[in-house]
Parts: sequence; structure tokens; C-alpha cells
Amino acid sequence: MGVRLMVVDDHRLLAEALASALKLRGHRVLAAAAPAAGAAELVISRAPEVCLLGTAAPAEPGAFDPVARIKRERAQVAVVVLGPVPSPRGIAAAFAAGASGYVRHDERIEGVERAIMKARAGEAAVAPQLLQGAFSELLNPAAQPDDEGQRLLQMLTPREVEVLVRVAEGEDTRLIAAGMGIAPSTARTHVQRVLMKLGVGSRLEAAALAARTGLLDRAGPLPRTAPAGGLGAVDRMPGLEP
Repeated sequence: MGVRLMVVDDHRLLAEALASALKLRGHRVLAAAAPAAGAAELVISRAPEVCLLGTAAPAEPGAFDPVARIKRERAQVAVVVLGPVPSPRGIAAAFAAGASGYVRHDERIEGVERAIMKARAGEAAVAPQLLQGAFSELLNPAAQPDDEGQRLLQMLTPREVEVLVRVAEGEDTRLIAAGMGIAPSTARTHVQRVLMKLGVGSRLEAAALAARTGLLDRAGPLPRTAPAGGLGAVDRMPGLEP
């Protein structure tokens, strides 16, 4: 007996092609739609036995929020995520949100159908190699980079990263300016932008956050070549002797 299911994906052409293939194999496909923001509402309103829910970016924050909402409001619906090969954390995040399975988006239709049948039967539907990778990461979390430190690092420009490292090393505005060959007012502006981006209120808080998340280790060593003219060169007013 065919499964009553839905296919929801950001790419309408992919969703419709997959739905057509599943119909030919005897399944009752309720809908093939692509509204990413409204995926959960669509599934909740139709209440299929199984939902194939596509995602193009399983590593993005909130990628599996629709899964969690579907399971919260329609616990009987088995959700199988369809997407690219994620990191093991992505697999774990999908199941943590309530997914019954994860299928690669380049899987053959036979593999997709097996996942659907397993999900309807209440079994976990995931390829052994993907599951093995997820378990390996869970058993060895220390081997993985600090996600928060990487996220913060990506928020800052290279120059702002250097400013943050100098702040963490205790340099004041004059020393930061001298070390980077910029005016103190420019250095002060950079510091203010770093504090704003990190969401902290002081240099001490910024330094503590950078150290706690491992951002300082990722940033690398500072350039140590002082600008020509020494410390006073960046503070000197035009026409005045030091």
C-alpha cells in the first residue's frame, strides 16, 4: 500500500520531479511545493503520513525549525529531511529537531523510497555512513573547532580582528594606533566597532569573550613591525614638533 506523503523543497522543479517519481511507484503525494517559510504550515494543514522536507543549507541556524514545529503540532507525521551531505552535527541537529530520517539529495529514488517506508514504520531512516559520522563526532567532540569562536571571527574584518587581539593583550588606544600605523581616532573607531559587533560594553568584556571562545587562538600572531617615526609619529599634529 502506498504512503500518503508530501514533498516540500525550496526548488520547485526538484520537488515536482520527486513527487512524480513517487506517484509512479504507487504513493499518494498530497503536494509538491516550495515555500521555505511556509513549509511547516503546509505540512501541518495536510497531515501526511510522511513528509520529505528539503533543505539546501543544513548547517544554517534554524534550518530544522520547520521540523521541530511539525513534530510539535503533528507528532504523528514522520519527517525525512532531504538535503546535501551535512557535517555530522547537521545530522544530529536534524534528529534532535524530531526528524525520522535524513536522505542525501542525490540519492536514487529506491533509496528515497526505503527511507519513506522506514520512517512510516517508526524506524530511523539514515544511511549507515552518515550515521557513523554523526556518532564519531559525538564521541570525539574535542576534535571539532569551536563554532562560537569561528562565528565571531567571521563577523570581524581582518583589521578589526587585529584590534581585538591588541585589546586582549592590554594595549591602549595609543599603542593600538602606533602598532597599526593609524591615527588614534581611527583606532578608537575600530575599537568601538569591535565592541558593537561582539555585543559587549567594554574592552575587558571583549577580551574575555575572545579568550573564552578561542577566537584569539584562531586570529594568529600580530605583526610586530612598528611604523616609521616611532610611537609619537601617529599622534603628532601637522606643523608641531614632538
